[in-house]
Amino acid sequence: MTIRVLIADDQVMVRQGFTVLLGAEPGIEVVGQAVDGQDAVEQVAELAPDVVLMDIRMPRLGGIDATRRIARDSETPVKVLVLTTFDLDEYVYEALRAGASGFLLKDASADELAQAVRVVAAGDALLAPNITKRLIAEFSRVSTAPRAPDKDRIGGLTERETEVLSLIAQGLSNAEIAGRLVVAEQTVKTHVSRILVKLGLRDRTQAAVHAYETGLVRPTGY
Repeated sequence: MTIRVLIADDQVMVRQGFTVLLGAEPGIEVVGQAVDGQDAVEQVAELAPDVVLMDIRMPRLGGIDATRRIARDSETPVKVLVLTTFDLDEYVYEALRAGASGFLLKDASADELAQAVRVVAAGDALLAPNITKRLIAEFSRVSTAPRAPDKDRIGGLTERETEVLSLIAQGLSNAEIAGRLVVAEQTVKTHVSRILVKLGLRDRTQAAVHAYETGLVRPTGY
């Protein structure tokens, strides 16, 4: 199945460069280019892409607000992959909170770009688990005080599902979780699917954010 991609960046060279790189990849099609966040929101509604490559800093409507609108209003699931210049850009924290599924540095190689799009489109794993985990943890550390888990926001999960959610937030893959719990990988996939449905989340990245925000998992040092 072809992954349909929309590129949103106010720099024409970035848009064209990513279009060329992704256009050469099998199974990926660039269906549009947006010049700012507002344009991205409008084109998502019109084109229904699978993935949006979203720059953070853009005129008229920035990437964070655009991501929030897309996550809230899109009739079909759309994954947002944030583009940033620095891997610890403070705005990335807000983008994840707004609904982004991961982030990518603008100087990524063609292979890294294509792999990131495929990973985010599949929703099977966190993008760059170690880095994304660090971003989520840092955002949680600086924005919330230590607290007991919010049982109201995770109370619908079974004990095993809660355990799986905690391991997702620690950056473990399905195979790693299966090994940790001594169960089949397919069983883990089933648990993950149920967690996302019960909590109304789109993918594993949002599940990890939820685990930190509810206090189920605490940042390192707490």
